[in-house]
Amino acid sequence: MAQTLKLLVIFAHPDDESIGMGGTLAKYSAEGVETYYVCASRGERGWFGPEEKNPGLERLGQIRTNELENAVRELGMKGLYFLNYVDGDVDKADYAEAIGRIVTNIRRIQPQVVVTFPPDGNYGHPDHIAIGQFTNAAIVCAADTGYQDPESLPAHRVSKLYYMVDSEDMINLITPFMNDMTFALEGQLRGEVAWKNWMITTKVGMAEYCGAAWRAIRCHQSQLSTLGALVEFHEDAATAILAMQGTFFRAFSLVNGGRDLETDLFEGLR
Repeated sequence: MAQTLKLLVIFAHPDDESIGMGGTLAKYSAEGVETYYVCASRGERGWFGPEEKNPGLERLGQIRTNELENAVRELGMKGLYFLNYVDGDVDKADYAEAIGRIVTNIRRIQPQVVVTFPPDGNYGHPDHIAIGQFTNAAIVCAADTGYQDPESLPAHRVSKLYYMVDSEDMINLITPFMNDMTFALEGQLRGEVAWKNWMITTKVGMAEYCGAAWRAIRCHQSQLSTLGALVEFHEDAATAILAMQGTFFRAFSLVNGGRDLETDLFEGLR
């Protein structure tokens, strides 16, 4: 009997899944892969409207949770779990506690493949960088029979870890239409990090599923202003841009290797 393929993505905020890799998630869901999302926060600080209309942390968290639940349904995902850290404070979380919570999810879901942020957090967001680091540590701990997670679940060894990355081609295409993605932190300017084509190990073709990705993105109504002019694009133009996503860096694999470009996150597992 063939094993059930499972993909777990671990990101920081509601909308990371849809804006970052919605087409890939929709593709695997449609093909019968069980897809799951562990989200570090509920996006409580993601308000981009007039400050006098800001609903506050708790209410905005509720709004964004609901938006994410709608997006997850649009993408056909099987499960959604929250770590319940506050947006903007993920990097301040107790590291041992955060790792333990992620380990519990890894051991409960038992995915073969995990996707998270690269070390640059895509554009330097501290929450993105932190959840990527916690995920790396949790994968090691989840496989360790001597590590006890909060629910005392049995060990599980992940077969492949990927970083969701943005290609140079993609960034060059969308930059003219996006709002300024740079921001100052600790005296330095951070912004979008484009990965050169030779750095990308895996390119998933998912163009036919980008309609679902675009609908999922539009579920995140409170965040659409961050997309700049892209949000006004006709669906055909938007999905053509989204089809340039699906680019990943294979951080480790227990089942394959080499320099040839992969076209499947489950290569070596099927």
